[in-house]
Amino acid sequence: MNKTVRTKNVIHMVKRGSISRAKAWMIRGIAVLLSLLVCAVVIVAITGDNPLSVYGGIVSGAVGSNRRLWVTIRESATLLVIAVGLTPAFKMRFWNLGGEGQVLMGGVATAAVMIYLGPLLQDWLLVILSLVGAALAGLLWGFLPAFFKAKFNTNESLFTLMMNYVAMQIVTFCIVLWEHPKGSNHVGVINQKGKEGWFPSLFGSEYMLDVILVAVITILVFWYLRYTKQGYELSVVGESVNTARYAGIEVKKVIVRTMLISSAICGIAGALIVGGASHTISTSTAGGRGFTAIIVAWLSQFNPYAMIAASVFLCFMQQGSIQIATQYGLNENASDIITGILLFFLIGCEFFVRYRLEVTKVEVTEAK
Repeated sequence: MNKTVRTKNVIHMVKRGSISRAKAWMIRGIAVLLSLLVCAVVIVAITGDNPLSVYGGIVSGAVGSNRRLWVTIRESATLLVIAVGLTPAFKMRFWNLGGEGQVLMGGVATAAVMIYLGPLLQDWLLVILSLVGAALAGLLWGFLPAFFKAKFNTNESLFTLMMNYVAMQIVTFCIVLWEHPKGSNHVGVINQKGKEGWFPSLFGSEYMLDVILVAVITILVFWYLRYTKQGYELSVVGESVNTARYAGIEVKKVIVRTMLISSAICGIAGALIVGGASHTISTSTAGGRGFTAIIVAWLSQFNPYAMIAASVFLCFMQQGSIQIATQYGLNENASDIITGILLFFLIGCEFFVRYRLEVTKVEVTEAK
């Protein structure tokens, strides 16, 4: 029997040892361009119009007027603060998937302050109490999964996810309690006449306070993570629980403390939404931001500058997509499709940041 040896090329995935920041961002940039091309194909298929004019509509919808610009900034700031809130827990490898519920509980606390204390207290005190109440409500919602994780090593992903549904039921109960007018099954705009508890305008913008608060929280969180002992401890726990114990770190204490910080910040996001933007409460108050923020945090690798860029980009496209859905007579799902395509490419490109294609030559022996 004769044997023939031939060489063939085999393509397989290899984990990268390291990658430069410039190359990583080049891959992400290519992913964004590809996502926009796919979106263009979808737009042509749905509307039959020139995709460039539709993209012009996206730009107009996001920043086409002073009002639209500030709405995009507000939405970006809200998404950013939730992503920032999730970051300490994620760095500790505590998978906090309950941001949605923590935002809702913060929103409920803010609505309660506005409804019950609005006629009694001055506006500046109402705003402070709203922020404190929202932080405490979010903190409570994060304490339960953290305690059970530290005490009984429960699965924090499932626990925090279930807490989201419990939060939604509490919001539903509050809607029935506070509905206005009675029988409408919604709360309506809280304190619409006197605007008690509404965040005040600063420097001529009604959303400037939101932006300032988010900027301060972002700076404080990343200072805490990088320059404090507690930030170092949570990083060590995230790398290896056994190493942390060997170093004398109280792992259970770190788990609970870090999750309290994470969930309190997500709770504050609820105050920004209810007190600073919508001035009402519903089961859709969080609007999926708790889950989108997970993507923002991971895409950014917990880098604050990248987190800001990711939040602005996603909100820019989302607000613009809402505009073209209205402009071209499409239903609201059209904007979700475009956002989904963008997220698909942004998430998928991270695989190529971590892995690369490699072609190797393999000798194959064939019998004749």
